[in-house]
Amino acid sequence: MTTDTGEMIKLVIADDHTLFREGIVEICTAEPDISVVGEVNDGDGAIAFLHGGTADVMLLDVEMPGRGAEDTLERVLSVPRPPRVAILTMHDDARMMSKLLEIGAHAYISKSSTSEELLAAIRAMQRSSDRVVLSVAKETLNRLENPADGPLSARELEVLALVARGLLNSQIADELFISEGTVKRHLTNIYLKLEVNSRLNATNKASSMGLLPNGNH
Repeated sequence: MTTDTGEMIKLVIADDHTLFREGIVEICTAEPDISVVGEVNDGDGAIAFLHGGTADVMLLDVEMPGRGAEDTLERVLSVPRPPRVAILTMHDDARMMSKLLEIGAHAYISKSSTSEELLAAIRAMQRSSDRVVLSVAKETLNRLENPADGPLSARELEVLALVARGLLNSQIADELFISEGTVKRHLTNIYLKLEVNSRLNATNKASSMGLLPNGNH
């Protein structure tokens, strides 16, 4: 059995808990359409793997030694052929979930999910760009859908403030120590949230909403 395109799903697993990681490997290797092409135990290992190989899907633990989850995810998504990334977590944290989905994660999966749910999520990520959220408390999803502190995240506001100063994407990337591709993803999210289609319209609307300091626009 393979995917609809006739290809195996190439999976890499990044998790520092050996028993948990080995359990996922055992589950996935038993499936005829999934090939585990790599195992790593920290963010640097995940990034290094992708510079030497490719994967369709990466399962990325949110709490590993070394780099933080946000930095690791941004770097993973900045490689020439990035995988679709599923965040693995033991915690229901609406702010973290929102942040990682905004950066570009395709799924947010609780470690309490069943093996059937995990496999279904991996296959869904391969087939579609739709986001997948599994086994997360209803209250957390409500906070995610109805944030209390404004339409834009802190990082999106940082990006927009630099846009308002006239910086190019490459300059914003240098200023915030992120990739240019990540800047573009933030801008896409900003446009969608503010319902605009240009940098000028975004800064104008954000200013009218009081989201930007007066000195930025």
